[in-house]
Amino acid sequence: MTISSAFTRSPALPRGFDVSGGGLYLLPAGLVWGEQAAAAVISGNAWPLADGWAAFTALGVITRRAADGADMAVAPFAEVVEWAEGEDPRLARLVAGIIHRMGAKRRPWGGLELDRPRLMGIVNVTPDSFSDGGEAFGTEAAVARGLALAGAGADIIDVGGESTRPGADPVGPEEEARRVLPVVRALAEKGLVVSIDTRHAAVMGTAVEAGARIINDVTALLGDPESLRVAAKSGADLCLMHMQGDDPRTMQAAPAYACAPLDVFDHLAGRVRDCEAAGIPRDRICLDPGIGFGKTPEHCAQVLGSLALLHGLGLPLLLGVSRKSFVARLSKGEAASARLPGTLAANLAGLGAGMHILRVHDVAETAQALAVWTAVRADC
Repeated sequence: MTISSAFTRSPALPRGFDVSGGGLYLLPAGLVWGEQAAAAVISGNAWPLADGWAAFTALGVITRRAADGADMAVAPFAEVVEWAEGEDPRLARLVAGIIHRMGAKRRPWGGLELDRPRLMGIVNVTPDSFSDGGEAFGTEAAVARGLALAGAGADIIDVGGESTRPGADPVGPEEEARRVLPVVRALAEKGLVVSIDTRHAAVMGTAVEAGARIINDVTALLGDPESLRVAAKSGADLCLMHMQGDDPRTMQAAPAYACAPLDVFDHLAGRVRDCEAAGIPRDRICLDPGIGFGKTPEHCAQVLGSLALLHGLGLPLLLGVSRKSFVARLSKGEAASARLPGTLAANLAGLGAGMHILRVHDVAETAQALAVWTAVRADC
């Protein structure tokens, strides 16, 4: 399969850009780590990326066309700053604002410092999830799974009671609560950081009361008219995920984007604004680009290749690619249980783009890959 680029490359930075019309994005590039990053920042040739894990020495300056894609010119960091200052004071302020959001320290999320990558382990209390349905369908098995994942290195345990795979039958809030609440309560009582994976407001509220610190919603609080209000009142931290369409059953019917990475960015930016308007402060929010949710394999690859773009929103970022079908469709059609190598490849790409949290089934294997990645990056 040939994966086309999300952006058309431009030979030079745009001239005469109309700031009032919007449509400008910055993609951190040329990432360096460790001592290289510190030296590049001190010399003025780079800027820190989100909590100082890395620094970017270049930027892709992306301008969106009306309806058929976007153009990108890549230039050294200092050259982009000089370009913006020489074009228009408004453009200089816009670019400076995005750069400072990219480099801003992220607050703790779910009570965890984000000074290093974190792992979120998946516990599906369902009979029909695409990869592990039925394996932890029952309170005792689900609690045991959560404890095992924590022992293997998971910092967060994400508990869900409804499959959101394409074509899955919906589960009502009462049945979902019956499945997940005992598991959430038991794991929280053990001192674990628990996330509730739900799109139902009633389950959000009761799960937080049972000890969940995080609400993880694949609909970005759009799936239930009460979700914004309940999430705001709960005080829990949130993960807002991008999904094209409003129903997991039909999200893969015919996904279409003008430019997938930019459309995802714009949607998530809009949801953050809606949350703020509902009384949810930005510092409670994490963002997930929603790989595999209303996206073809080509869209997934384009979004994965542009993940660092999301740092422009200045918030923690979560990546969920574990065992998803796009891995098989970009490879040889492997079953979900055989997709670990592709999952690790996508997660390592996410780490290289500065993702803060990886949501995974295979915690021990991912923790091992993360340990090696961290050791190598520390001495770069």
